[in-house]
Amino acid sequence: MAKLLEVRNLTTRFRTERGAVMAVDDVSFDVDAGETLAIVGESGSGKSVTALSLMRLIPNPPGEITAGSVMFEGQDLLKLSDAEMQAVRGDRIAMIFQEPMTSLNPSLTVGLQVGEPVQLHRGASWKAALEKAGELLARVRIPDAKARVDAYPHQFSGGMRQRAMIAMALACQPKLIIADEPTTALDVTVQSQILSLLKELTRETGAALILITHDLGVVARYADRVSVMYAGRVVETGTAREIYKMPQHPYTRGLMACVPRLDGVLGDRLVPIEGSPPDLTRLPPGCAFAPRCSVAEPGCLKARPVLEDVGGGHRKACFVSVESGVPAHA
Repeated sequence: MAKLLEVRNLTTRFRTERGAVMAVDDVSFDVDAGETLAIVGESGSGKSVTALSLMRLIPNPPGEITAGSVMFEGQDLLKLSDAEMQAVRGDRIAMIFQEPMTSLNPSLTVGLQVGEPVQLHRGASWKAALEKAGELLARVRIPDAKARVDAYPHQFSGGMRQRAMIAMALACQPKLIIADEPTTALDVTVQSQILSLLKELTRETGAALILITHDLGVVARYADRVSVMYAGRVVETGTAREIYKMPQHPYTRGLMACVPRLDGVLGDRLVPIEGSPPDLTRLPPGCAFAPRCSVAEPGCLKARPVLEDVGGGHRKACFVSVESGVPAHA
């Protein structure tokens, strides 16, 4: 069966005064219909730029998608005209952006913004679009939804704004939703509510979900498969169960060691990853993670590893065998 989304060798760079930044470097992954793929990594690893590249929202200049293909339902999105791509955005693919407090236009009512995709992509009248907006706001469990259609974003809490963004994303029943850190700036209780709601709604509609996050706890609960990114590249990919049971890349194991555990002993310390992410304008010749890696070998500093299958579709880009590495929770 054909994949809903097939990303191959996607490369995006930005021109800066200090040189070219390879924000996304030869990234490949697939997404099946109805599946949730989590893309995980530290800030600056290329997660959000990957999402923006899929949507063709990279500002040019200074950014540019220089290579690769993004096949969605048999179409290469990178080869579509601007008008054709605009018809895809908000209709067949929707995106929930990172900041719920600033993603909505403060000068327009929430109802107008939630109903706009219906009016634009379905040709509905504004009256019908606003009625649909009320239904969508109710669907994402905003209290007194029909009355809230005429409210402005500043009258909504952060959690309610994010629910409105989810309602907007669902307006045209997209096949794929991209959620870029959808719980940023929300408190822990609201985070859980938003993620559970998003997972429930995608399950109901059959939509696939790409979840961009740095939180491995989120991955464990909501994702089917995981791609771990570092310095613009995918360094490990596999099912969420495989990644948690036996992470193969030292960077993934480092991220796992930073996650608090409920079964830990009182007083156990989290183990940070030493050092900082590399300067993307001056990447080392070998593995980008090698300068921070506690199990790096001399060869790691000379050659850059590629993703290789380690069994069952689980893949890693690392020269070091898992047996010689540190345990997931050191």
